[in-house]
Amino acid sequence: MTRDASRSAARAASPTFSPLYRQIKDFLIRSLQEGEWGPGDAIPSEGELAARFNVSQGTVRKAIDEMAAENLLVRRQGKGTFVASHNDPRSFYRFLRLVPDDGVARQADSDPFSCEVIPASAEVARVLGLAEGEPVVHVQRLLRFDGEPVVYDRIYLAGDLFSGLTLEALRAGGRSLYSQFESEYGVRMIHAEEHLRAVAADPRSASLLGVAAGDPLLLVERTAYTYGNKPVEWRCGLYCTRRHYYRNDLG
Repeated sequence: MTRDASRSAARAASPTFSPLYRQIKDFLIRSLQEGEWGPGDAIPSEGELAARFNVSQGTVRKAIDEMAAENLLVRRQGKGTFVASHNDPRSFYRFLRLVPDDGVARQADSDPFSCEVIPASAEVARVLGLAEGEPVVHVQRLLRFDGEPVVYDRIYLAGDLFSGLTLEALRAGGRSLYSQFESEYGVRMIHAEEHLRAVAADPRSASLLGVAAGDPLLLVERTAYTYGNKPVEWRCGLYCTRRHYYRNDLG
């Protein structure tokens, strides 16, 4: 093996080595995080970014392709590339995967009925990366489809990011919570992970969802992250699957 080949192999084996397009992707994500381009804004063209970073347009294109696949950016034919936004109606069902039995997706109506600041329990603190007892905003709401309550959500938000959030503001939002969080607090949910399990309805959730105590419900625990893989929301949703099912597209 030549000396140059040995150096290349060592660099490839190094845990700090990152392909050039990934480095460009990291620069672009940092620009989004720092607010250089906000949700819905057009980013510079591939040619302009290539000149800015002194790399080929192909390298920039590969970085943008990966970011588009991760729903960080949106390509629009003939218009350019834009920062993804929760204000886009097409993003409404990105995280909500509940579908009526007839398969026709319908807009859900959000019905928040409680919003208060509470100290983080040990479990909430663990999920959100906080110290136990730190303030979190606790929101409770129902999601209704055609007037019928289908989801009972208990939502815990990092208190330092959502200071001042009130029930009145939530009720006046008139849009998805993630859209409201993005527009009013500058917090964009980038990705989420969910854990699902079957549970029996307790008396409170049974009353809210119009089922009998002990009836089966689907518990969906979702942790949502913003830039930098920072957890900012923990959502525990109880789903009534009497006339709905949970859909997940794989592949």
